[in-house]
Amino acid sequence: MHILFLVPYPPGKAPSQRFRFEQYLHFLTEAGHTYQLESFISEQTWAILYKPGHTLTKALGILGGFLRRFLLLFSVPKADFVFIHREASPIGPPIFEWIIAKLLGKRIIYDFDDAIWIPNTSAANSIVAGVKWHHKVGSICRWAYKVSCGNSYLRDYARQFNPNAIVNPTTIDTVNLHNEVKDQRTDQLVIGWTGTHSTMKYLEQVVPVLARLEQHYNFEFRVISNQEPQLPLRSLGFRPWRKDTEIADLLTFNVGLMPLEDDPWAKGKCAFKALQYMALGVPALVSPVGMNSEVVTEGIDGYICATPEQWYNGLEKLLRDHELRTHFGQAARATIEARFSVLANRDNFLALFA
Repeated sequence: MHILFLVPYPPGKAPSQRFRFEQYLHFLTEAGHTYQLESFISEQTWAILYKPGHTLTKALGILGGFLRRFLLLFSVPKADFVFIHREASPIGPPIFEWIIAKLLGKRIIYDFDDAIWIPNTSAANSIVAGVKWHHKVGSICRWAYKVSCGNSYLRDYARQFNPNAIVNPTTIDTVNLHNEVKDQRTDQLVIGWTGTHSTMKYLEQVVPVLARLEQHYNFEFRVISNQEPQLPLRSLGFRPWRKDTEIADLLTFNVGLMPLEDDPWAKGKCAFKALQYMALGVPALVSPVGMNSEVVTEGIDGYICATPEQWYNGLEKLLRDHELRTHFGQAARATIEARFSVLANRDNFLALFA
């Protein structure tokens, strides 16, 4: 079969693409299939997309994306499946999806890992928020042959429109990428968090907890992100996210945090931060929101924290006991290998194209 992937970003750049389907592409080749990856955003536009200014260049980049999508329609007929991650175009109605499904009669595999039908406006995307056309998600689900959802919350939404919606979790490559395990016997203790600037707002709930811990324990709160955080913590450290040092940087964590607010948008989260920590043998402390409670088992491979006291107590226990961190880390790694690894999910992914 020939599979056409319509994706928002250039290959190898965005976590959602890397961990939802890019790491499975070699399995398609091994199975005798061919594929074609077509991004809406070009490499040049991606380089300045989240930088201030460059308004004209960004606008021209978006127009270029629409032109490439239009020209691509002429090669759609030779595809057996069209895999669409999130949307064929980042703004406007689902014109391309309608043409592909209704006029060209192609089988669409529609994939998403966030509650993208809910407006989630931030300063970075406020300009285009009004033309995002969030309500198109339901229509694309309806036209799709199958819908690939990151968790059960997203699947339940999709099943309102299409009974062929399945959970295809975000997974970790424990063989080729997250293939090391943290040695917890370290002199310096690091509590860590990784994520983009858009999710940094969730750290606000743990800042008072970390400030209390600072009074009694010596540790660094290390943030890995695309922007440096401004937090009132003397323990704060920052490392810019880089793909080539991502694993080494995460391995500096003794404990990883994933706080979330309990709102409709966060319920669509697929516990990606926790998956990364745990795959490397780093215990995760998470909010009981979204998929977090499905990934972390309380008191076995991490802690599920709903109150400031639960955050404080969980962090204190792990800061004080390297054997507990090691035990939790080993259990966490086993959880990922058994349930959330590329190898464990291989057949589930390939079945999308059955």
